[in-house]
Amino acid sequence: MVRSVARATRFTPDSLTVPTRWVNFVFAIFLLPVCAILSQTFFTVFARATVAQRLWAGEEFWFFSLGALLWLIAFLGLPRPIVIYVFGHELTHALWVLLMGGRISRFRVGRDGGHVVTNRNNFLIALAPYFFPLYSILAIATYGLLRFFVNVQPYGRMLYAVIGVTWAFHFTFTCWMIPKNQTDLSDQGTFFSLVVIYLMNLLLLSTMLIVASPQITFAGLGADLLTNLGNFTQWVIGFFQRL
Repeated sequence: MVRSVARATRFTPDSLTVPTRWVNFVFAIFLLPVCAILSQTFFTVFARATVAQRLWAGEEFWFFSLGALLWLIAFLGLPRPIVIYVFGHELTHALWVLLMGGRISRFRVGRDGGHVVTNRNNFLIALAPYFFPLYSILAIATYGLLRFFVNVQPYGRMLYAVIGVTWAFHFTFTCWMIPKNQTDLSDQGTFFSLVVIYLMNLLLLSTMLIVASPQITFAGLGADLLTNLGNFTQWVIGFFQRL
């Protein structure tokens, strides 16, 4: 949870103020077609890579899947590491505050929750823990840093397994926490927050798919995206013509 420092704002008597959550709600409605087009593109590319390009036969896919499966078993059958999740959650808030040029005056973590007190807050800072898998990013960054000092190539399989564990950690805890009336979501508008979280996670999955599959490129994904966008545009035009 992010707590921003309140600042007094003056309004003239004749000024018109629209609640931010209303604006976010309307913006989220316009984002729904983007989510639909990107979803269609992702699942089309994933299906083609799995069936035609044998993505499922690669070591990257199997070790990632194994890591994700092991974490899912642990999440369902063992005590959940709440403190580790809360620490990562609040650290992600803090990291995005710094990326946005803000300052942090307090950082608290405990089993009952945590919070960050800062002089800056926006929807990216508030929602970052739900779409930014911090532990996966740290694993990739650590692997990349170690390449300058030791030969880490033999441990590439282990990296994909760790990414599988950490990404599944992010995904399961995100799904587990969203229904618990998180102020991170309600402050921005729950509908808007869910749309942004879905869209950002889908963008992350698309990037991971490109990295994991040599046959898939950003150019190829972009071409499919433009094709689906064109089909959607034609459908919209046809719909209004029928009206």
